Amino acid sequence: MRLRNVKNKEEILNSSQFLIKNPFEYCGKWNKLFGNNNPIYIEIGMGKGKFIIENALKYKNINFIGIEKYDSVVAKCLPKIDSSIENLYIIRMDALNIDKVFKNEIGRLYLNFSDPWPKVRHQSRRLSSRVFLEKYENIFFKDKEIFMRTDNRDLFIYSLESFSDFGYKLSDISFDLHEKNEELITTEYEDKFCKEGLPIYSVIAKK
Repeated sequence: MRLRNVKNKEEILNSSQFLIKNPFEYCGKWNKLFGNNNPIYIEIGMGKGKFIIENALKYKNINFIGIEKYDSVVAKCLPKIDSSIENLYIIRMDALNIDKVFKNEIGRLYLNFSDPWPKVRHQSRRLSSRVFLEKYENIFFKDKEIFMRTDNRDLFIYSLESFSDFGYKLSDISFDLHEKNEELITTEYEDKFCKEGLPIYSVIAKK
């Protein structure tokens, strides 16, 4: 992935009240940081933040955390967050560390337009692979709930099989999410793909 550099990136990252510099120290204690016991929903690979920010604005009684690996992408997200928002934090980290940052406290996980890693030898890097599903096992507070959207049909089919093999029950499976539903909060990628007439695949996996 080639990323454009962002002007004043370090200044943006260092000055934002929403960026958690050392997320590992809050493992098991995120509700204390938020100052309440509301459910915590996380999005891995939040991109420029449209989805997670709009959710935080709409659902004040839920705490949201956006996770993104790349500095430049995080720097594009942070200035978009209204300073009055109190139920949103951003973490800059590799998702491989997710089980070291959360423990028995997450209510829902969003996987939106994740990198499909199309080569077979890279399939363990997919966020719906067994490698990651094992990491997710102990991050959830109670029921395990994964909401996934993608434009990549091969990744979608792979994920359905992966979730099912790992004991998840699948519901709300859609091969064209926007065909009938126009009330969705979308991502930047999602808006782009919809304008191009591409179908969006989605599923809810629970156990």
